[in-house]
Amino acid sequence: MRAIVSRVPGGPETLELAELDIPSPGPGEVLVAVHAAALNYPDALVIADRYQLRRERPFVPAMEFSGRVAAVGEGVTLLKVGDRVMAVGRGALAEYAVAREDRCFAIPQAMPHDEAAALLVTYGTALHALADRGRLAPGERLLVFGASGGVGLAAVQIGTALGAQVVAAASTPAKVAQAAAWGADRTLVYPRLPLDPAAQKALGRAIAQACEPGCDVVFDPVGDLYGALSLRALAWGGRYLAIGFAAGIPSLAANLLLLKSADALGVYWGAWIDRTPGALSGQVERLVDWWSQGRIKPMVSRVVTLDEAPSGFASLLERSATGKIVVRLRADP
Repeated sequence: MRAIVSRVPGGPETLELAELDIPSPGPGEVLVAVHAAALNYPDALVIADRYQLRRERPFVPAMEFSGRVAAVGEGVTLLKVGDRVMAVGRGALAEYAVAREDRCFAIPQAMPHDEAAALLVTYGTALHALADRGRLAPGERLLVFGASGGVGLAAVQIGTALGAQVVAAASTPAKVAQAAAWGADRTLVYPRLPLDPAAQKALGRAIAQACEPGCDVVFDPVGDLYGALSLRALAWGGRYLAIGFAAGIPSLAANLLLLKSADALGVYWGAWIDRTPGALSGQVERLVDWWSQGRIKPMVSRVVTLDEAPSGFASLLERSATGKIVVRLRADP
């Protein structure tokens, strides 16, 4: 089978297109003929050895995909050959990938493979962040940084579905317009870093004004100065959610957390589903229901071939991509 392989740490230029043996599913696993795989920002960090977990090389990158079950391992009872599934696993950038049965879920008949491949990781992360960690309630105000990216746009859509007033923040007018189309009530265009002291103060005022009279939850996959300044816009009892650090790790002022009786909370969706049996299946049921109602929809902004996958990683690192980038390996259905 054809696959993208990481043999040495580095950027997208280090990835190779190779021929590998088709893997065999072990007990409790299924082999999926991959139709589509979605790329996420952590995937770009993994190939550079910049993620919190490192993989032994050589490996096939990416962790979410959709396709049809090609074979089942011993003990698999819920899936059969031919089923359309979306899955979380490893080695998604290959013509065949293996996943645990409890990480594979049936795709609604009307859902395209491209959207199914892009649903689980970003929407699962956003749902866990907002509902479980952030305790977002109807009528509360939610500030989303990186609101046009894969996980940011998922947070906008899910925040709207949960009944929040959403403030969408991104780096260009076109990006915030996309978030507004999915229900954001207010928008904020923030400047690129670095910023001089005067520009930092101006950005702080702009964040506070966009969130008046205060935001209850901050969803932050960007970090750095943006996250640090957002603490000043928190309402009493607000919750700051650390999703990731695309721009850098922010320095959070503990005195502001104290004065606002606020919480700073880490969100690690992958570890949470590992430690919480049944949590992922519950999320998928809720997400599929929202998708069926048209309340959420993975925005696939770019579709590339397996040969073009390295350019998709480059777009993630440049933060020029909006929505999700999908690598298509087979055509629907």
